[in-house]
Amino acid sequence: MKYKLIVFCFFTCICTVYGQFSDSLNHRVRLSTSGTFNKTADGTTYLLNNSANYSVKKKRFVMNSNAAWLNGGTLDTRTNNDFNSSVDFNVYNQKIPDFYYWGLVNFTSSFSLKISEQVQSGAGLAYRVFNKEGFMFSVSDGLLFEHSNITQPDSVKVRYQTVRNSLRLQLNWKHKELVTVTGAGFWQPSLIDRKDHIVTSNLNIGFKIWKWVTLNTALNYNLISRTKKENFILTYGIAFERFF
Repeated sequence: MKYKLIVFCFFTCICTVYGQFSDSLNHRVRLSTSGTFNKTADGTTYLLNNSANYSVKKKRFVMNSNAAWLNGGTLDTRTNNDFNSSVDFNVYNQKIPDFYYWGLVNFTSSFSLKISEQVQSGAGLAYRVFNKEGFMFSVSDGLLFEHSNITQPDSVKVRYQTVRNSLRLQLNWKHKELVTVTGAGFWQPSLIDRKDHIVTSNLNIGFKIWKWVTLNTALNYNLISRTKKENFILTYGIAFERFF
């Protein structure tokens, strides 16, 4: 648990420090907190979702770093203790601006999905099918190398390595700086074991209420075939976002 907090705080500190870079770069810092709380005669349940994001953009290069921690359960039982951190980048070609290369390094630990640790790294090619002001839709594909430590349905812990194909659909839509919709869906089948696949999707809807403050609703769905676990998470809260 301690190392998760350390990494989360590290990414948060990155957001603070990078805001001091030169004005020749474009920066985006986003801190958000959301969740649900329910208290009835039968008990109390809670779900908290905290994240920190930092992005830097040059003419031909974009880099994003993300960290998120999801914690939930009842006063007696834990249902979620899920941590994710990643660094990804895009490299663009001026001659063919709608095609670009991407790379990714990702770490996941999830109590609800029975993942003790999962490290993925890889690269691929993407194409922006639509790229207009206020709207972008892209398709990407590539290879990921994965090392995982999971708990199978029979409670046996397994360490394994595999290679996955990673197909992603991504959507960004904005209306007059007031409403934003971002979403992504991933299909990641193993190239070694056809029964091994990962499905991940997320959708975020934001309503700006002040220059740097947004009311945010997030939907997330995850499926891990090897652990036979899935989760569906809906949270709502507030996000602080600033561009430099």
